[in-house]
Parts: sequence; structure tokens; C-alpha cells
Amino acid sequence: MEILKKPLLTEKVAQLTDKLNRYVFKVGHRANKIQIKSAIENMYGVNVTAVNTMKYVGKLKTRNTKAGAVSGRAATYKKAVISLKDGETIDFYSTI
Repeated sequence: MEILKKPLLTEKVAQLTDKLNRYVFKVGHRANKIQIKSAIENMYGVNVTAVNTMKYVGKLKTRNTKAGAVSGRAATYKKAVISLKDGETIDFYSTI
């Protein structure tokens, strides 16, 4: 579970899934494409054709409070876009 953190379920990802049969996951920042591919294939029983990864650096956040300005940083994460073979799908809601 240190390779795959969780699937991302947004409107933009839903459009990718419907049109291009791609799914998006948050993954561990040390995971490479080969490890991600094998983890997806083992966990969901599908054939992965391509893996694209991107790293997001957390934005610097500042807010004003009674005690003065408080600054911090949002979390940094790595995202993987998984392309599946035609005709295969991943059902995230099967266990609900």
C-alpha cells in the first residue's frame, strides 16, 4: 500500500475515464512506473498499457489570524495516470 495511496475521483478524471479509459491515482513519491503498473495489475486484475506520472509541489499558503500571519505549505504528492487495455474497467464502488 505504500505504492498506491488512493484513487482520485474528480469531474476531470471522470471525463478521462469515459473518453479515453484512463484512471488517476495518488501514489507514493518514490514509486516508479514499473512498480505502479504491477501494483495496479495485481490489485485490480486488469492489463495496463501505459503509466504517466507527475509530481505536484505543495503551494505556499498564508492566512491572517488574530495572532498575525500564519504561513505553511500544502502537501506535496505524486499522481499517476493509468491507461487500460480496451474493454477493461476498474470498478471502485463494487465493495460498497
